[in-house]
Amino acid sequence: MNCLQNIENDILKLTAYIRNKYPELYTFLDETPITISFSNNQSINKTMLKDYLENLEILLKRYTETHKNK
Repeated sequence: MNCLQNIENDILKLTAYIRNKYPELYTFLDETPITISFSNNQSINKTMLKDYLENLEILLKRYTETHKNK
């Protein structure tokens, strides 16, 4: 598997984990901003996916830290 596929798989695994473990957080994922400029014929690249994965990880970490006892 290439690096891009690995990142995509990591994103899928993390979003599935969030959906199953934190469904209340999962509802906000479609509102997570990801800037992709299709008007400039720019395709999704490895950097964009890595950034998105990192944002998901940060979102999950912050959520779990602030909702420990809830």
